[in-house]
Amino acid sequence: MSDLIKPAGAGRKLVTPAQAVTFKATQEMGSSVSVFEVVVPPGFDVGAHVHSQSEEFFYVLEGELDVLCFEPTERTSDTWHHWQSPKGDRVVRAGEGSCMFVPPGTPHAFRNATDKPVKMLFQNYPSPDHETYFEEIAEIWSRGTAVDPAAVEAMRRRYDVAQITPLRFEPPTKAAPAAAPDAKRNGR
Repeated sequence: MSDLIKPAGAGRKLVTPAQAVTFKATQEMGSSVSVFEVVVPPGFDVGAHVHSQSEEFFYVLEGELDVLCFEPTERTSDTWHHWQSPKGDRVVRAGEGSCMFVPPGTPHAFRNATDKPVKMLFQNYPSPDHETYFEEIAEIWSRGTAVDPAAVEAMRRRYDVAQITPLRFEPPTKAAPAAAPDAKRNGR
């Protein structure tokens, strides 16, 4: 089979605690657009950021993501979750089949605020910017359990990513199972 045709699940994979990325179309294949399938785990928040040159396209395949793509009336540095545009736009819960196009210079973000993984198709122009970006961020994640924010910030600057709010990964904690009721207290 040609490298230009990829069956389901095929493609080079980079897996970190914060994302699983499968490369679908790359510069090496002759593409000017990088195309990835990305699985976003519960609790992952990419943080609001902006690109001066890159264009991006996100398409939700499975699950729901909170997404934002506008210049807010006020950029706050702690979180983007409550931002509002001058027209009244706010964060949108994007379900299966929803998409977001991000032109250069537009603040944008996504997060998985649900308890299930989300699968999306992600495209970035020009390639290979995000191909090498994903390779480097996977390397940073592989260095241990704690991610060095300074290393992530330096790497992002090299790839036309001006971070506005922090990247966060706070997986939901599972509640401890309820203790079995005491049979004597229940009169048995």
